[in-house]
Amino acid sequence: MGHRILITGGAGFIGSHLADALLRQGYAVRVLDHLSPQVHGDGEKRPGYLDAKVELVRGDVCDRRTVRRAFDEVDAVFHLAAAVGVGQSMYQIADYTTANNLGTAVVLEQAIEHRKRLRRLVVASSMSIYGEGMYEDADGRQRPNTVRAEARMRSKHWDPVDESGRPLIPVATPETKPPRLASIYALSKFDQEQMCLITGRAYGIETVALRLFNVYGPRQAVSNPYTGVLAIFATRLLNNRPPVIFEDGLQQRDFVSVHDVAQAFLLALHVPGAAGGTFNIGSGQRYTVLELAARLAEVMERSHITPEVNGQYRVGDIRHCFANITRARQILGYTPGVSLDRGMAELAQWLQTQHASDHVEQAHAELAARGLTA
Repeated sequence: MGHRILITGGAGFIGSHLADALLRQGYAVRVLDHLSPQVHGDGEKRPGYLDAKVELVRGDVCDRRTVRRAFDEVDAVFHLAAAVGVGQSMYQIADYTTANNLGTAVVLEQAIEHRKRLRRLVVASSMSIYGEGMYEDADGRQRPNTVRAEARMRSKHWDPVDESGRPLIPVATPETKPPRLASIYALSKFDQEQMCLITGRAYGIETVALRLFNVYGPRQAVSNPYTGVLAIFATRLLNNRPPVIFEDGLQQRDFVSVHDVAQAFLLALHVPGAAGGTFNIGSGQRYTVLELAARLAEVMERSHITPEVNGQYRVGDIRHCFANITRARQILGYTPGVSLDRGMAELAQWLQTQHASDHVEQAHAELAARGLTA
């Protein structure tokens, strides 16, 4: 493998941790990032957490000239640049499609031009492409195409059932589960993944897609109300307000430390057998959203603030999805090493240094005004 690595979107939460990990391995790291105000604040300065040794190319992933400059003398590319957020994607459709789909197309055209030098392309995909996770019925049969009936959700019956009304049992979701795209964001992430894999196959560029589950940790954009649920809860708690939880809070998710995710990206770069593969990257554990909110309040010493469970739901929301990480363990050698307790303690310590603007109510109002909550 060569010595210069490009990370698109590399000044963000996950990309900056990946940059740190690459620098520790002796790589030269270049980052392409347009420093979105929603993520980085209105100052749009180089983030203080981005290592001084990282070369920052400031610019838009959709701009061909900028992307061509970023690709100069690069040996491998991590493509992380994307607009993130399920709810917002349902009304900023053009923005999400431009950043995620067109941005990926521009990156891939440069990858084709530089394919003789380019050893590997690793793209950040998302668990959102699955829609609902995998379920089994009472007889142990897999139900990969589960969706929730609107009528049941309106009457606050949150868990999916089979045709005879029996509850379905959530199980860990494998990569073989067919995609079920429930939002513009999910559609754009699936497009990013498939565009990269298709182009990689056609042009002989080794390509790996990592389907990331709920990533958390220091440097998450705490003032962005469309980002990860833990960061959103943290923002509320930092402002001494209750986290707002949709449905009944018993929906299950897989929360994975950003340090484990950075390690997975390194493995995707190095492991020969990874080329052409898609891999779930999670913790392999499941937690309810209510449990997460309580644990976060505890480590932030704000246990007296009780979450507000609002009994509403958002268009595109799913009930349960947590990762089967067997394939990543077997092929990548991926082993998540950060326990939830340790990860939460680190997050809490970092949060003490942050001032977070709380835009959560404004974000909820945006969705409600468009009929995207019920």
